[in-house]
Amino acid sequence: MTQDLTTCVRCGRPGERLAAPPLPNALGQRIFESICQVCWKEWLKQQTAVINHYGLDVRDPKARQLLLGHTETYFFGAQAR
Repeated sequence: MTQDLTTCVRCGRPGERLAAPPLPNALGQRIFESICQVCWKEWLKQQTAVINHYGLDVRDPKARQLLLGHTETYFFGAQAR
């Protein structure tokens, strides 16, 4: 079965859509609808760098909020916030 394609707003190229929203919130749905798998995989690497750079404990709600902000900026730019 072929996955749906999307024109990725990050890279501008058509690509395979994620299998499901990656986050259980509106941002996850937005990523699902407009980000390709390639850019998502690149974000997962960048996310690790952000976690390490800031020493985030993702169990902490403030740390998760910071990470969500970086996620949104990474995909949709600073104007998205």
